[in-house]
Amino acid sequence: MSQETAAAPDPVVLDAFVRLAGEAVWDERIAAVKRAATTGPRLGRALLQRHAIELTIDRLRRRINRAPTVAERCLAGLAADIVASADELSSRGPDRLRAGLRQALGASATLVPLFHLFRTGRIQRGRGFDVEHAGFIDDAPFDLLIHRDGTEAEVACDVVSAEDGRGVHRGAWFDLADRVDPDLQTWLAAHPGRYLLKVTLPQGLQNDDRAALAALHARICAMLVERRRTDHDAAVVLRLDPLLLAAAQADELGLVSSLRREFGPEAHLSVTSAGTAVFVMAARAGREDEVAAAVRRRLSAVAPARLTGARPGILAMFIEDTDRAEWRGLRDRLQLEGEARQFLTDPAARPVVAVTCASRFELFGLAEPDGVPDGELRFRNPAHPAARAEALAPAVVSSM
Repeated sequence: MSQETAAAPDPVVLDAFVRLAGEAVWDERIAAVKRAATTGPRLGRALLQRHAIELTIDRLRRRINRAPTVAERCLAGLAADIVASADELSSRGPDRLRAGLRQALGASATLVPLFHLFRTGRIQRGRGFDVEHAGFIDDAPFDLLIHRDGTEAEVACDVVSAEDGRGVHRGAWFDLADRVDPDLQTWLAAHPGRYLLKVTLPQGLQNDDRAALAALHARICAMLVERRRTDHDAAVVLRLDPLLLAAAQADELGLVSSLRREFGPEAHLSVTSAGTAVFVMAARAGREDEVAAAVRRRLSAVAPARLTGARPGILAMFIEDTDRAEWRGLRDRLQLEGEARQFLTDPAARPVVAVTCASRFELFGLAEPDGVPDGELRFRNPAHPAARAEALAPAVVSSM
């Protein structure tokens, strides 16, 4: 989906999208996201990014006085597809769609799975397939039934978070950095200088482990108050050193970019400043991130639960909670390809003719190098009887 093919956002259609969920439900959701975003600057920014679809639609409803971005056009177009489907679905389809929309606007859920589903349908229509929303119409375990030249395939759309493959969750790190930041600013005022706190977490740090977050915060504060350079046990290793990054290097690249080059793509970084004083925290888990392996594990769980085996099956996976560098790394290092092809040799993959992978960069219509050509990565299963079916080729031929 490109800027050229996505129509300009229509506030009337977006209002209709909001009415599908219920205006009270929508208003409460937007208010809740904005309240949650005030909990801390780093965690707040992450929450705003996580709920970017809701916030973008809400902004576009107010008729922005500028040309819409590529991402805004793409999201508005998918919202329009959802509105149109609510009018066109047969049987209990509209009720199931409304229920799914309301569920996506509750608790910690997002609109990403629903928009991924409709984007997948739009992509397949663009390839010449007829698309039925079997999940909504018939309550099928898969989401879409696609047809072309007398051949059918089931498509199951699913979302896996990159957090599932990280030892240290980014959400937990942002939360910790926001908690520690006021203490660091006070400490820097009394101890001006440039400092680096290396944090190694052999057991990791999870988003929902509030006790571990509070304990780590307390240990960092105690270490600073007691002016100790190290603290360690089985759960954490803390080491405080002078920040020796050359000023010229930091000025040339920017401090965070320089730190990223120094500590690598998997490090979690936080910078606190007070005047000219700087305190950097750099954290790593006790193992390398395994995002692609988490995708493979999810594929193994989804295939037997979502595909019937009566037709060729496509698993359309959306990798959430990843940034530009990580997404490009997963592709450039062929990690996703390796794990997807390993899954395709597993007996659980017997009904799967192809696996596809996409991220927010494709959902938002971004071009290379952020997004991938054709809007998704595809990995065909050469062992499936339908792998070389000409009618299915546009949906299953490998993109790498």
